[in-house]
Amino acid sequence: MAGAELEVLSALDKAKTQWYHFTAIVIAGMGFFTDAYDLFCISTVTKLLGRLYYYDPSTHKPGSLPPNVSAAVNGVALCGTLAGQLFFGWLGDKLGRKRVYGATLLLMVVCSIASGLSFGSTAKSVMTTLCFFRFWLGFGIGGDYPLSATIMSEYANKRTRGAFIAAVFAMQGTGILAGATVSIIVSAAFNNAYHRRSFNEDPIGSTPPQADFVWRIVFMLGAIPALLTFYWRMKMPETARYTALVEGNAKQAALDMTKVLEVELQAEQDKVDKIRAADNFGLFSMEFAKRHGLHLLGTCTTWFLLDIAFYSQNLFQKDVLTAVGWLPKAGTMSALEEVYKISRAQALIALCSTVPGYWFTVAFIERMGRFTIQLMGFFMMTVFMFALSIPYYTLRDHHKYHIVFIVLYAFTFFFANFGPNSTTFIVPAEIFPARLRSTCHGISAASGKAGAIIGAFGFLYAAQNSHEGKQDPGYPTGLGVRTSLIILGVINGLGFLFTFLVPETKGRSLEEISGEDRYDAEFAPYP
Repeated sequence: MAGAELEVLSALDKAKTQWYHFTAIVIAGMGFFTDAYDLFCISTVTKLLGRLYYYDPSTHKPGSLPPNVSAAVNGVALCGTLAGQLFFGWLGDKLGRKRVYGATLLLMVVCSIASGLSFGSTAKSVMTTLCFFRFWLGFGIGGDYPLSATIMSEYANKRTRGAFIAAVFAMQGTGILAGATVSIIVSAAFNNAYHRRSFNEDPIGSTPPQADFVWRIVFMLGAIPALLTFYWRMKMPETARYTALVEGNAKQAALDMTKVLEVELQAEQDKVDKIRAADNFGLFSMEFAKRHGLHLLGTCTTWFLLDIAFYSQNLFQKDVLTAVGWLPKAGTMSALEEVYKISRAQALIALCSTVPGYWFTVAFIERMGRFTIQLMGFFMMTVFMFALSIPYYTLRDHHKYHIVFIVLYAFTFFFANFGPNSTTFIVPAEIFPARLRSTCHGISAASGKAGAIIGAFGFLYAAQNSHEGKQDPGYPTGLGVRTSLIILGVINGLGFLFTFLVPETKGRSLEEISGEDRYDAEFAPYP
């Protein structure tokens, strides 16, 4: 038998869009802004780290990070994020969303500052210290994924829930843009104060000692937005769904939401007790497997496959930037000019394709639905990836095709963001029961980060030239960029197929989707 929905949850589902909704978006969104800033700003200063710490005069080339050091510096935060998603996702269900939410933010603040203060008298000691703090920075960032998504989904009304969660996630695009912008400003300021000739003109002098402050300042500034929102995170009440359905405290849930919604709500302890008694299976139970097993498989596989493609964009970003003249050869620039031009190129890419894609999702998700947007996104990514890969060398090497090259590149990642990059974040926060919601979102997100690690590093090796001597220094021969992109097209196609395991959630309450609005324990939720 279906039971009547709890009054406090019904009030949340039916509430008109109010000020507290926007407050929650800003509080959760600033966390994601910081996450993206910290994760992606490393790519603007990686070349600078190579010039500062790994210059070898015998090569007659600007210094660059050895492959193992580059993989560690760029990848350690992703590894930390994966671990944090699993740990804080689980902890968010055990201790409560609010209690854990502040801890992740503090960890990000401390580690952002510590990353910029990485110490040591040798290149190895500086990189080791940086990697240590970047891992724990990633660990805190990882916690923000399940907690932000879960808190926003549990606060939102059912009519605009998808748009609100998407708006939180869209702050990732703004954070990427901010990271590039900060790098532009800092590098331009230092270049103006300590201008140097290009590497070809002055190999040693092209990297002023003061450039060591640039990457440190960029990292440390990432602590500011997180610090500004800490107080407001601590002021947020625990979500009513956690208080009522997980802790079983109907009175406190009603009191908290009476303040938030400014309406009088009744505590319905008997109803809460019935719901919890009828719906108490665990994550590793057969009941969970029967009700949600395919859902979890769907959210994990689609996020995993998406992030392989999304984080592999660096495979051909260098070719795109060089083709359009945004990134000259390294030898023709000083160290600070290189930071400036890399950052400028990344800011332009974010403005043209990344940021618009996120906000298209916010605008259309409640009209089109999650399922349709994800299916469309994977399909378009597959089409554009094949359109890029099959004539890849023709597009790259012939000037008359460069505009086509840029457009195909931009649309591939526009439809990643107006598509599965957004929806894979939203859906896991909606389809699982409250007591497992944060855990399952963390598992899904961690699957995505495993894909990100494969995309960023496995395909970096795979994309190396197949002819000995033509690959990047320090790397073995690989399959080549064209073959790697064809494989990525196939991966996007698999994402399209696995999307059919994920249900549509538009316009339905969280309890209706998960089955928590039913008192009959044998009820199976919406398939």
